[in-house]
Amino acid sequence: MPQQTSKENATDLRHKIAREAAALLYFGLEKEYKQAKVKAAQDIGAHVLPSNLEVALEMDKVAEETEGSARTERLIQMRTKALKVMKMLEAYCPVLIGSVWRGTIRRGSDIDVETFRDEPQKIVTLLKAGGLKILRTEWMTVTEHGKTEASFHIHAELAGACPVEIVVRTSEEAGRKRTCDTFGDQIKGVTIRELEKLLKEDPAKKFIPS
Repeated sequence: MPQQTSKENATDLRHKIAREAAALLYFGLEKEYKQAKVKAAQDIGAHVLPSNLEVALEMDKVAEETEGSARTERLIQMRTKALKVMKMLEAYCPVLIGSVWRGTIRRGSDIDVETFRDEPQKIVTLLKAGGLKILRTEWMTVTEHGKTEASFHIHAELAGACPVEIVVRTSEEAGRKRTCDTFGDQIKGVTIRELEKLLKEDPAKKFIPS
């Protein structure tokens, strides 16, 4: 039987660490990717760290193995509920992002929608009128490439205890391209029309790098 090359050994080791880090994140033993990767590497006794993408793909597998077919059913339900929320905000270009868009939900996942409005309080009013229970709101700031941007976050709940987070960005940010820290690709999301088509044609489709 041929021996593995050092490259193959390194690949296997990265996969092992990615799998361990994914399990730490999935079962709530770690909350951040970096800490999970470092802890997994320490536990295994290695010094190599996989990418966030490698860990994310493994975590998707862990979720699938742990939750089974119920996960797919829940994904379709969450996408259907997301469409309801987005239609409340139709005038403000809502986009479904996060794990419900990607199809990588796990226990505890919420629906993430971003919309664009210079007066975020009007979004709160619309959501209340649509029957959402507003839990809390907060301003958050992020600095990237030396530029600081603020966004307004609305934490809400749909009937059936389904958590929703609506991120309100300024109108000038509409259409701006952003890169996902986890998957490393562009955060595209889906619009109302795209989500309607998705639910009709392929409701459990995943949007992750191949």
